[in-house]
Amino acid sequence: MNNIVFQKKLSTPEEIRELYPLSEKDKEQKKKNDEEIQSIFTEDSHKFLLIIGPCSADRVDAVLDYMHRLKKVADDISDVITVCPRIYTNKPRTTGVGYKGMLHQPDPSGKPDMEKGLIAIRHMHMRCLEETGFSCADEMLYPENHYYLEDLLSYVAVGARSVEDQMHRLTASSLNVPVGMKNPTSGDLSVMLNAIIAANTEQTFIYRGYEIDSKGNPLAHSILRGYVDKDGRNHPNYHYEDLMDLLSLYEEKGLKNPSIIVDCNHSNSDKRYLEQIRIAQEVLHSRRMNPQIRRAVKGLMIESYLVDGNQKVGGGVYGQSITDPCLGWEKTEKLLYELADILRCN
Repeated sequence: MNNIVFQKKLSTPEEIRELYPLSEKDKEQKKKNDEEIQSIFTEDSHKFLLIIGPCSADRVDAVLDYMHRLKKVADDISDVITVCPRIYTNKPRTTGVGYKGMLHQPDPSGKPDMEKGLIAIRHMHMRCLEETGFSCADEMLYPENHYYLEDLLSYVAVGARSVEDQMHRLTASSLNVPVGMKNPTSGDLSVMLNAIIAANTEQTFIYRGYEIDSKGNPLAHSILRGYVDKDGRNHPNYHYEDLMDLLSLYEEKGLKNPSIIVDCNHSNSDKRYLEQIRIAQEVLHSRRMNPQIRRAVKGLMIESYLVDGNQKVGGGVYGQSITDPCLGWEKTEKLLYELADILRCN
């Protein structure tokens, strides 16, 4: 305990949600979005899901600018694609060093202030819903914080460094939106599949001081993001053969909902962000070649922002990522229309 300094007691999720409540209109829009996204995983819809946006949402003005642009394109391609934007407000760090997202630092150049951060991330998600009608995706880096945003999110991701954690798995079992489990950085698919089984299953566990029973989440699924070998080299796992191997593992485990999202960046692209364009098109080609893959691969994750590439914290380029490099807006817009055209021809 000598290594801990208690700074302050944070507001509870109930207190912050009471300060920043959703309007009835926004609640209805979020419910509509939830139903549309969930129908893709239950196969009541044959649309394709795109989870797309900045690697990390670092500033409100640029994020909302991006979302307004994305809304126009999303409406144009809505006959074949459902867009769920990324507003990732927590940033996992392998070494624990570096910018950890708006939750920690509402001002990326400032000191951590998690009370302000909790308010800032809720406010940003709310503004996106109010102004564009998008209810977004976020990463569940801290399971105990999920309830601050639960009424705003239509999709939740569990990252490669969190997927083996018991609390993430059990919390996922209590959610009523799709939860994507990434393969761990080692690439061990059994870890990811075990996480899906745990999330699918009814659980009893401790959450924020309560003993709770969860009903299990049948919408938990896999996210393939590539992996890193023992020598630190990145390897992809989105190719046709990789998808077929994962489907075989799904069958061996007896999982009834073999749903897959392919993350086009991270180790799949070797962090070469322009490769996301080719990878997205290759995945659609694999779907076209095999009805099993077509049925299982529900969508893609793409990291995209206003300006190509990335910069250091404090770099000053409006709309450019301060974490992983992203596709800029012009390339993003062109890619989305191209993917829609490919899907219309399938």
